[in-house]
Amino acid sequence: MTEQSFPAMSGSLVEPQPVVVAPKFWRRTAPMLTAAALVAGLFGGVTGAVIASPDSTPTSTSVSAQTISNTSTLDWSAVASDVLPSVVQVNVGNGLGSGVILSADGKILTNNHVVAAAGGQITVKFNDGKELPATVVNADATSDLAVLQVSGASGLTPIKWADSGSVKVGDAVMAIGSPSGLQGTVTTGIVSALDRKVSVPGETRRSQPVSYQAIQTDASINPGNSGGALVNAAGELIGINSAIYSPASSSGEAGSVGIGFAIPSNTAKQIVGQLS
Repeated sequence: MTEQSFPAMSGSLVEPQPVVVAPKFWRRTAPMLTAAALVAGLFGGVTGAVIASPDSTPTSTSVSAQTISNTSTLDWSAVASDVLPSVVQVNVGNGLGSGVILSADGKILTNNHVVAAAGGQITVKFNDGKELPATVVNADATSDLAVLQVSGASGLTPIKWADSGSVKVGDAVMAIGSPSGLQGTVTTGIVSALDRKVSVPGETRRSQPVSYQAIQTDASINPGNSGGALVNAAGELIGINSAIYSPASSSGEAGSVGIGFAIPSNTAKQIVGQLS
């Protein structure tokens, strides 16, 4: 199995040995095509971004976004219609992320970095526009996963789980979330690699990096997607979108370059059982 370690701020992609993680400071003079940033906090957690500020929660949204990039003859519109009610936007302070519905009464799975150190109110916005307060039931920094409970929720549509162990390189996938607060955005692509080792910086300078074996995809993932769903062509959850590889830029901004990572659903399901 090929193993790569994606550093927090800068470094090179080297096979087969891991990259030495550089200090967690932005290097404006990083060499082209060798500097990398694994952006986890950028996906809307209140802790902000590794190399950019967090998404600000929109005061109003005039765009109804459902961007679908068809990569095959699959009926992606039907998949999106089926899965969108099971994916939510998680608003935390000045940041936002995404999440998936676990139960009809409002249990939500998201990334730990989306809600870590949340000092303000957490709200969950559903696909139909309804927004309700939520609290953290439990969180696990080592797996970068957290379970929320929405207050006053009922009749929700839980996400359908898939066996991530059966996922193959080249399988068609769809990513669903709220990049930059554009809720209900979907993108499609393929599984680019499996068992990709990803190392995400800790929430503070003293905390340890989070490492896990991830599903790699070229489906576009951007700030705000973190905690959202990566589903197969049957609309079943195969992963929780959690991080992206982004080349360094002098502006300190990052976006999708077609290298995204998701925590496999089998791992997520096991952690959910421990957190719930």
